[in-house]
Amino acid sequence: MSDKTVIHIVDDDAAMRDSLAFLLDVNGFKPQVYDSADAFVARSAPGALDCIVSDIRMPGMNGIELVRKLRSEGATCAVILITGHGDVALAVEAMKAGAADFIEKPFDDEALLGAIRAALEARPVAQGDSNARKEAEARLAELSPRERDVLQGLVAGKINKVIAHDLNISPRTVEVYRANLMAKTGVRSMSELMRIALAAGL
Repeated sequence: MSDKTVIHIVDDDAAMRDSLAFLLDVNGFKPQVYDSADAFVARSAPGALDCIVSDIRMPGMNGIELVRKLRSEGATCAVILITGHGDVALAVEAMKAGAADFIEKPFDDEALLGAIRAALEARPVAQGDSNARKEAEARLAELSPRERDVLQGLVAGKINKVIAHDLNISPRTVEVYRANLMAKTGVRSMSELMRIALAAGL
């Protein structure tokens, strides 16, 4: 990977911008910072972007709206969204909008660097849409019908209590099914699980 890969950081929190810029700089990337999504849109050309790391909640345009705008303009760059208020519904909305990943604060440096590297490596294989679907379906093949029901509830952005009510089981049982989903699909985060579910067409 070239040390000239530019990572655009969009965050209204100056301390977070500085800390991310430092982290990326010492790991061989070239950071460019913006204090809002509007400032980013005004200063960058969508065709020439590699990767964007953006906060979700910001004054003006938020991170999910930024992803939607970039996708509507045909930009294929990877966008990783970060948030201090993570929940399943937000993760689902981010992934459906076209985010490459969704990371909750506080996150460890390696989690972010890993997400950036994975997103950059995944871009050239965009032609493999049908392969991605087959791979996602294979990872979901081991799920029981009930685990699949819980996953569909999660993809719909429902919280445990609502899924439990819909399926007539206890919220604690939903938690057990969620843990099974993570284990059987081999994912480490809810955003990864959502990405697989959406790729499989759930």
